[in-house]
Amino acid sequence: MRDLLLPVLFSFTFLSGVSGYCADYQKGMDAYNKGNYETALEQWRPLAQQGDARAQFSLGVLYASARGVPKNYEEAVKWYRLAALQGEARAQNNLGTMYEMGEGVARDYVEAEKWYRLAAQQGEAKAQLNMGSIYDSGKGVARDYAEAEKWYRLAARQGNARAQVNLGSMYAFGKGVAKDGAEAEKWYRLAARQGDARAQVNLGLMYEFGKGVSKDDAQAVRWYRLAARQGNAKAQLNLGSMYAFGKGVAKDYVYAHMWYSISASLGNKIAKKRIEPIERIMSLSEIERAEKLAKKCLGKDYKDC
Repeated sequence: MRDLLLPVLFSFTFLSGVSGYCADYQKGMDAYNKGNYETALEQWRPLAQQGDARAQFSLGVLYASARGVPKNYEEAVKWYRLAALQGEARAQNNLGTMYEMGEGVARDYVEAEKWYRLAAQQGEAKAQLNMGSIYDSGKGVARDYAEAEKWYRLAARQGNARAQVNLGSMYAFGKGVAKDGAEAEKWYRLAARQGDARAQVNLGLMYEFGKGVSKDDAQAVRWYRLAARQGNAKAQLNLGSMYAFGKGVAKDYVYAHMWYSISASLGNKIAKKRIEPIERIMSLSEIERAEKLAKKCLGKDYKDC
């Protein structure tokens, strides 16, 4: 699923005479941020029934994510729609997502594009990302890479990491823009610094093969490792290969085997195929150590790997 925007705390300009009305919403927001979703529901439902668009949006999130209530996509759509019709940009984006994914409504890419556009035109970054994605893929619209690039750029300039990765890829492959390795590296790096694993893998590839940057195996290892520790199977595969061939790190078959095994456990078929050949040049004790390290790494959720 595309990003579903969760309620976030931000500043409001309140009208006089409604301080209690807003305070109730804030009580719900405070409860939500503490994980007390039932209390948030109690605070928001009366407001939503009175027409508060923020509360309607927030109820939609609770129902879509099963927080404080059983998951109910139809109910989520109902509340998102009420808020969206009042111009609530976050609700418009989420309603678009429900139509795109066919959750709570029949899948309808044209309807998804309609709601994404309304939100994107209000400056909602995730809606701009989603507009870029539908033009990139041709869902509900004619595929148009230039239009995709436009929307990705708007979201990327607001700091949306996924949009930054996608914009970087547009430059890397010359989709909608002239191919430009330096621009691709710039946008990948911005997203990678926010912790985006895809961007980190892409930066690693650029450094490993010298695409748009000077070839630097040590930098490639650095970015692969950051993504690998987030559970990215492709990064784990690539990091295993760096150890296997001694690129950017000292050659170490134990760590190569460890990363291949971890990647394979996540379903990476290439990594699985690389385990047997490397075992042929390893001792039994090395294989056992690699297996223990892989188990320990997975058990600690990739910490200290």
